[in-house]
Amino acid sequence: MVISLIFLIAMIISCGKREEAVVHKSAPVSIQGVKIETVKASPVPEDYEAVGTVRSKTTTVLSSKTMGNILAVHVREGDRVQTGQLLIEVDDRDSRVQLQKARAGLREVQDVLIEIEQNMRAAESGKEAVEAGKTLALATFNRYQALLEQRSVSQQEFDEVQAKLKVAEAEVDRAGRMLQALAAKKSQVLAKMEQVKADIARAQIYVGYGRITSPIDGIVVSKQAEIGLLAAPGVPLLTLEDHFRYRLEVPVEESMLKKIRVGTPVKISIDALGPQEFSGKVTEIVPISDPASRSLTVKVDLSDEKGKPGSPLALRSGLYGKARFSIGQKQVIQIPQKIILQQGQLVGVFVVDSSNTVHLRLIKTGKPYGDQIEVLSGINDGDRIIVEGMEKAKEGDRVQ
Repeated sequence: MVISLIFLIAMIISCGKREEAVVHKSAPVSIQGVKIETVKASPVPEDYEAVGTVRSKTTTVLSSKTMGNILAVHVREGDRVQTGQLLIEVDDRDSRVQLQKARAGLREVQDVLIEIEQNMRAAESGKEAVEAGKTLALATFNRYQALLEQRSVSQQEFDEVQAKLKVAEAEVDRAGRMLQALAAKKSQVLAKMEQVKADIARAQIYVGYGRITSPIDGIVVSKQAEIGLLAAPGVPLLTLEDHFRYRLEVPVEESMLKKIRVGTPVKISIDALGPQEFSGKVTEIVPISDPASRSLTVKVDLSDEKGKPGSPLALRSGLYGKARFSIGQKQVIQIPQKIILQQGQLVGVFVVDSSNTVHLRLIKTGKPYGDQIEVLSGINDGDRIIVEGMEKAKEGDRVQ
C-alpha cells in the first residue's frame, strides 16, 4: 500500500511537471462558472471520546448465613425479582430445634415465676399477720409495764408479756427476710426470663436464615445454587443486579481530568442497542490512577428511564459503550464534503493561488460535522478553494 501511495504521488507530481511543461509551451486554459471560497477556521465543540463497559449501580451477591442443604431454588437466571421475594430455602431443622428448646425454657421459667409470686403473696399475708401480733404484744407490754410500776401485776406476769413481744418482733423480722429472699429470687427469675427471650429471638433469626429473600428489586444474573448442595456462610448462591439503574464506566486519560468534572454532560452510545445516542452525566471519578495506562475510571450515570423493563434501551451489565465528553471548543478548518476529490486512499481539493491558477492539493481529513468535514492538514486559513464547478477545473487552469 505504501509503495502504491508513493507511486501515485509521483505520478501526480510528474503530471504536474508535464502540465507545467505544456504551460510553458502553450497559454493556460481559462475557465469560468466555478465558485471560489476563502477557507476560514471556525469554532466547533471539542469532544473527548472514551470506551467502557456498562455496569449496574447495585450488584448484590447472596449467600447463606447458616450451614445446611438447599431444599428449594425458586428462581432462574434472567428472572426479575422484587424486594422480599423468597428465592432459596435452606434446611433449618437444627435452628428450629434450638427455637423449640428455647421456648420450652421460657415456659419453665414462667412457671417458676408464677410459683414465686404466689409465695410472695402468702409471705406478704403472713407478714401482715405477725405485724398485727407484734402491735398487740407491744400494747400489752406497755400496759403491763405501767401496772408493774403500780405493783398491780407480778414480775413473772410482766416477764411473760415481754417474752411474747420479743417473739412477735422476731416473727416480723423473719417474715421480712423471707419476703426479701423471695423478691431476690424473683429478680433472678426475671433476668433468666430475659435471657431465654433473647435465646428465642436469636433462634428465630437463625430459623429466618433458612429463607433467603431478595434485598432489592432486580434481575438474577448468576445462579450457583442447586437443590441438594450444601450452603455455607460466605459461599455465593445468587447474584442480583438492580436493572433500573446503570452506569457506564470508562477509563479517561489523566490529562483530561482538568476538563472533565463531576456533573459534566456526556453523550452515550451502546453498540448493542443501535446507533442512537442518549444523555448521561459524570457522577463519580475514582481517585486512583492506573499506573500502567495513566488513566482513571470515570462513572457516567445512565438515565433510569432508559433502563426500565420494556424500554427500547434494555441495558445490561457487560455491554460495550462509548462516552463522548463535551470539553469546550476548538478552532478547525472545515470544508464541504462534496468538494473532496478522492482517488484510492488519496483525497484532495482544488486550490486557487494568488495568480488564479488551479492546483490539486492533497489533504488529510478528520471528523465530519454534518455536511462539512474537518481538514487536519493540506490547506490553511486564508487559502482559496473551488466549492462549485470542480468538474470544469484541472491542474494548471486559470480561473476568470
